[in-house]
Amino acid sequence: MLTSSRRRFLFLSTSGLVAGGAAHAQASSPAALLEPYYRDLEHEVALPRAPEGPQLAPETEITRFAVGSCNNQEGDQSFWQGIASRDPQLFLYIGDNVYGDPGWDGGADLGSLRRAYERLNGHLEFQEFRKTVPMHTVWDDHDYGFNDGGTVFPFKRWSEHIYETFWNAPGDVRGREGVYHARTYGPEGRRVQIILLDTRFQRSPLVPPPPGQTLPVNGRYVPDSSADAQMLGAAQWAWLVEELAKPADLRVVVSSIQVLSDAHLWEGWELMPRERERLYAALAARKGGWLVLLSGDRHVGGIYRKDVPGAAKGIWEMTASSLNRPNASNAEATAREPDADRQGMCVGDANFGEVAVDWDAREVTLTVCRTDGQPLVTRSFGFAA
Repeated sequence: MLTSSRRRFLFLSTSGLVAGGAAHAQASSPAALLEPYYRDLEHEVALPRAPEGPQLAPETEITRFAVGSCNNQEGDQSFWQGIASRDPQLFLYIGDNVYGDPGWDGGADLGSLRRAYERLNGHLEFQEFRKTVPMHTVWDDHDYGFNDGGTVFPFKRWSEHIYETFWNAPGDVRGREGVYHARTYGPEGRRVQIILLDTRFQRSPLVPPPPGQTLPVNGRYVPDSSADAQMLGAAQWAWLVEELAKPADLRVVVSSIQVLSDAHLWEGWELMPRERERLYAALAARKGGWLVLLSGDRHVGGIYRKDVPGAAKGIWEMTASSLNRPNASNAEATAREPDADRQGMCVGDANFGEVAVDWDAREVTLTVCRTDGQPLVTRSFGFAA
């Protein structure tokens, strides 16, 4: 157990870095202090571990998988049965998989994050789903550190260790800074590559508006077009280019935050225009394969299509959020965020997403489903390079 004096010492030595969240965080991290502390802590606490889950065989032809984000571990967990009712071959759990920051006291041990995973692990619905359906995971802010957090979070390596321990992350994930990874499934001609990006570990601080400035749309920040703004970091960018050069017939790129939308100024790639243009360029330079983007984070769901450079028929994105933390009705969500790129309503109901692939018809169908499995918004499109 942690002694109160040790906890107090660590809190005082780091609270100046994190008190008040990202706005008060500093770029320097007390790594030299924390490394020996965490070595000791490993022997003092038992980190939670999810049940072992089934693995999808590399040769599996994927025709249906699900995606979801934003699960309050203290809330209703019946959505797991709703997802299972759609019979997905795979589930992508793409961030805010728990909420570890509520109740956090600033301690470097991240006790509230560990307790959040323990709470999730205690739900029978989660255990049954985990043991039945193959999963890939990536984190977002609330299972990484603090709200809208990025690279300045001083305890991110311990947070990563908690994450990798709970999800039994494979060796390639454990061997790098951040939790990004990719996998490819299916035979030649029907290969699906799933790329999960880490938009937290290296993401530079977001920029609030100057005092007195009124934002043109709902949000909290202003776009940062400076050369210092970074979303992925150099190592992840190089890795992404390598992944996009591998053979695939359909590429699914997962970003925990939205990519295409310009209809708000909450977190999203629109806050770093140079980085988003770099992403579009990397996607346009991919070595073949059709493309769909998946995102979460917003506590609303929707399907989007946008014309971008290098994509002759545009890019499609589905946002699936939240699994059990809705904050508006469908009508309210649609009315408060007009978006010319959104195809259909903005889903305020608790929801998850489904991607269906018809290889014979060369068609992808995106569906935002209510958490009982009822489809709410569906769009289909032919494979487009």
